[in-house]
Amino acid sequence: MQALPGFRDFLPDDCAARNYIFTQWRNVSRRYGFAEYDGPLLEELDLFVRKSGAEIVKQLYDFTDKGGRAVALRPEMTPTLARMVAASHRDFRKPIKWFSIPQMFRYERPQKGRLREHYQYNCDIIGEASPDADVELIAVCIDILRAFGLTADDVVVRISDREFWADFLRAQNVAEDRWQQVLEVIDKSEREAREKTAERLGDLAEAVFRILEEGGRSEKLDRIVDGLRQRGLADFVKVDLRIVRGLAYYTGVVFEAFDRAGKLRAIAGGGRYDNLIHQLSAGSASLPALGFAMGDVVLGELIRENAAASAKMKATMARDQQLDVYVVIAKEERRGHAVAQVQELRDRGYRVDYPLTEAKVGKQFQTAEHLNAEVAVLYGDEWPQVKVKRLATRDEQLVPHEELLARLVASSTLSSRAERSGVEGSRGSSER
Repeated sequence: MQALPGFRDFLPDDCAARNYIFTQWRNVSRRYGFAEYDGPLLEELDLFVRKSGAEIVKQLYDFTDKGGRAVALRPEMTPTLARMVAASHRDFRKPIKWFSIPQMFRYERPQKGRLREHYQYNCDIIGEASPDADVELIAVCIDILRAFGLTADDVVVRISDREFWADFLRAQNVAEDRWQQVLEVIDKSEREAREKTAERLGDLAEAVFRILEEGGRSEKLDRIVDGLRQRGLADFVKVDLRIVRGLAYYTGVVFEAFDRAGKLRAIAGGGRYDNLIHQLSAGSASLPALGFAMGDVVLGELIRENAAASAKMKATMARDQQLDVYVVIAKEERRGHAVAQVQELRDRGYRVDYPLTEAKVGKQFQTAEHLNAEVAVLYGDEWPQVKVKRLATRDEQLVPHEELLARLVASSTLSSRAERSGVEGSRGSSER
């Protein structure tokens, strides 16, 4: 039996790569003052229908539960966030700055960069209408990409403004009920033949193409680029009015991140959605809001295809998976002493392993090498001394067993790693 189409198994190395991505997402978010939240995997179907329309149902894993409720596995996080904020926003100081890393499900055709399940970083600012919030959010997106070792030569964030197009359509006397249709055509214009786009735009084609090719003036976008320039991040962004995001709930600045080579789908996308919380809360709350999402599938492909980003990920994974100490038991009568030492080291935060059953010494050292242990400690004929061997240099020394912990603590590499683990230990401080 295999995993279902579009779903993934995470073997240890795959899980380590996933956790590496999660760690960068969390680290950058916390540097920017965002707090992590989460919501239920299962929601009422109507929550997603109210946001995206009835056509969304064919893309969902939906069913009727045992209580007779129409429910669905979450395909995105914004409706859940809007529901949560509408219910509890009075309890939080504004602006609310939250992020989450939920698992999402969509019943779509699996293809490169898109599966039926994925993890998705979501970052939102609620309760702030200032364009400075848009700058802050785009800066978070850029800094996350930088955290993976990606540069302005590797990725670009293309920014636009739906209000620019609303002003244009208003000036062209286009009925408001046609605006979303026109915006969807503009959104797809880069991915289809010019003739087809022109046909769909009709009388608007010439004016729209002129804007797309020559650019349009937007003081708001100029301000956002200037704000990013003040942070030294302007090289990562490009004003591109073709980016309008096809979803109807966006109300202002929108943006998408791409690899410069153009080989992959959008890495991230989002923008301002000032009316959505009011819409989904049946009018009980009205708060300006903006946010973006970044999926792990496309991002993972980009990291693997980029030499610098891939090398950084592999180095971090190797370091995180490295064992501090492997205890080699050469004499079974010393197993009790060895296991006691193993527990003491673990209590101090060291990563320690040992053979659970009797094994040849050579095989135990092979296991230590395989686990990439930094130090092997041998319990054998030398007792009450133990032999400490640094596997990288092959240096060995005999140490009285009661001094082993002090010798390891004196090693800057091992002591700092134990300190970073944050483990206080289960024994009393008097025993330290």
